[in-house]
Amino acid sequence: MTDAAVTSPALDFIAKTVAENPVVLFMKGVPDQPRCGFSSVCVQILDHLGVEFIGVDVLQDDELRQGVKTFTDWPTIPQLYVKGEFVGGSDIVREMFQSGELKTLLSDQGLLTA
Repeated sequence: MTDAAVTSPALDFIAKTVAENPVVLFMKGVPDQPRCGFSSVCVQILDHLGVEFIGVDVLQDDELRQGVKTFTDWPTIPQLYVKGEFVGGSDIVREMFQSGELKTLLSDQGLLTA
């Protein structure tokens, strides 16, 4: 058995997904059908801001669900990435949305069409 911290298909997939997509939400469920309240909140915020994003359902694969936590050293899901940078989980995303920080971040990255 190899050390998961070194490399794994799940971590490779996460790195590739984050690198290739401007906004990625690792979540429980899919954007059209979130499977937890925290994922739902993140989807609603991103939809409200009108930003295009891809949602990755971590419930499909246990290795992916663990891998995303290892990748960021962040214990909870959902996890939002913007331009390859980890932004945070549900609470951070909600706080940034309420303060206007999230909109500014997305605008600064050229991801919002005012």
